[in-house]
Amino acid sequence: MHVLFQDLCDHIMALTDLPAGAPAGFMDREMRSGEGWPERLSENLASCRVFVPLFSPRYFTSEMCGREWYAFNERILRARASGSAATPAIVPALWTHVDFDDLPDSVRHVHLDQASFGDRYATNGIYGLIKLNRLHDEYEETVLGLAQRIVRVARDSPLPPIRPRPYESTPSAFKPRGEGPRHIHLTVAAPTRHTLPPDRDHRPYGEDAQDWNPYHLESARPLPALAEELIRSLDYRITVSSFDDGDPGGPEPAPAAGPDGADASGELPGDKAPPGRPGILLVDRWALADEDRRNRLADYDSRAHPWISAVVPWNRADEQCQSDEGNRFVEELDRTLPLILDRGRRTDCRMAVNGVPTLKAFTDVLPAVVAHTTRQYLKHAEAHPPQGPHIPRPRLMGPAQAAYPEPGTDHGGDA
Repeated sequence: MHVLFQDLCDHIMALTDLPAGAPAGFMDREMRSGEGWPERLSENLASCRVFVPLFSPRYFTSEMCGREWYAFNERILRARASGSAATPAIVPALWTHVDFDDLPDSVRHVHLDQASFGDRYATNGIYGLIKLNRLHDEYEETVLGLAQRIVRVARDSPLPPIRPRPYESTPSAFKPRGEGPRHIHLTVAAPTRHTLPPDRDHRPYGEDAQDWNPYHLESARPLPALAEELIRSLDYRITVSSFDDGDPGGPEPAPAAGPDGADASGELPGDKAPPGRPGILLVDRWALADEDRRNRLADYDSRAHPWISAVVPWNRADEQCQSDEGNRFVEELDRTLPLILDRGRRTDCRMAVNGVPTLKAFTDVLPAVVAHTTRQYLKHAEAHPPQGPHIPRPRLMGPAQAAYPEPGTDHGGDA
């Protein structure tokens, strides 16, 4: 890998006007020893222009690689939330051959360019091009093409730097090795512009609950859409619904799953928020102004499984959230969702239910809520294995039973 890194840096220096001696890039393997390497890694991930992961089967089993991916991808999502155009700042390369079907769900949205570099690259990866002397010219051509794409992305889609994310608290974008697909459901309890209290500022709201954008001064995107992308970047399959569209779950167990993960109805788990799946309630305290919604939320709380969590965005820059009426809804939410809120306050991510004051705080706390909710599901949920053919259990037979068959049994021997 060091050979590839050095060759890429040489090409980038030749293709740009970087001053002589300036670093053209960094490689994490150079930083995995000595004091302070997590801080230096976080600083580079928060400021570099392009992220170049080297795909291989081993890459997707590395927790460190998963943390790096999540930290950089979070920068992209936050840039999009602030109104920037889609930034394709992740430029993956094949270190060895990887089948698309083997890629984690969290990375499949990123374009992997194989056709531009030829069949041998797709078959052998850069590692194979390096190791086979007869493919040296193809290696040189591939690395030059990769360097040209890196320079083009850095020039055309500048990604603004952010404050470094602490490495130790950064989640991995890849699920643990051997773990099957992970599902979670997000339910949004928020009013629309047509169901707001008369004196409530209408700017955070839209035609649907999923248009809710409590941090509208910081973000141009609805919060549920950002939450969906953040959760998907943790290698989850996520579904989203509005609370007003129906009950997101009751006390009964989920249908038994078939061999392909579908339930008895043929729908994949999570398609309609089956009650046996972990869930997160994204709730706006102003939703409690409607008495009918308030009563349904109270009923939902009374039946909520331990694997249902809540996140309560409460923008400190919104003057109405700090008003007397806003404080009244703080108390109203405590009365409406006492069970779910109490569970949340007994966790390390208690800020999620006490009021998330900023967009950054939301993106920081959401992965912790997802992890806690999943742990509760694995701890408490009743298993429903798929039904298969009935196989009689063998009977243990003592010596006397073995010597004398049951009456009426024909063993085919002499009388």
